[in-house]
Amino acid sequence: MPHIDIKSPAPGIRGLFEFRPETAGPLGLLAETLLRGPSTLTVGERELIAATVSRGNECTFCSLSHGAAAAAALDDGTQVVEATWRGVDEAPVSAKLRALLRIALAARETGKAVTTELVDAAKELGATDTEIHDTVLIAAAFCMYNRYVDGLATVASPDLADYEEAGRQLIEHGYLRLGGGGTLAS
Repeated sequence: MPHIDIKSPAPGIRGLFEFRPETAGPLGLLAETLLRGPSTLTVGERELIAATVSRGNECTFCSLSHGAAAAAALDDGTQVVEATWRGVDEAPVSAKLRALLRIALAARETGKAVTTELVDAAKELGATDTEIHDTVLIAAAFCMYNRYVDGLATVASPDLADYEEAGRQLIEHGYLRLGGGGTLAS
């Protein structure tokens, strides 16, 4: 049961976006920019970073919704997402993405946990300064989104399958698409 009277049956951040549309716009634009804007990282890779950070923060809604989006965008998506959640070091992703995920998980703990060693390791595997920047910013933003969603105790299904269609819709339409009732999708 949410801590406040959201009045929307929409789960997670979607209900909060309906509750406060004036904050939904900038938050949706940030997600759209980070996860779908121009980048040398694919949409699937960026969604996987968001899902992995959210999983580390134990945010059910964000980890599953972005996990579903990553699964929709990546080859062998669900297997990749679930393997990454079990352990980044064994994830069936490129060595560069593994290094970026390590940076993201460090940033999730505290910004000071992102060490020169982590950054140098990612650079040695081909990560650019922009990719490292974007990884840290995705991690930081998703810590905020996770705390927003969980801090207000929003409703969220614990089953990844419940998010599959929403994940496909995110990949197809993004975060600024207006849905029923004029709310931003998330």
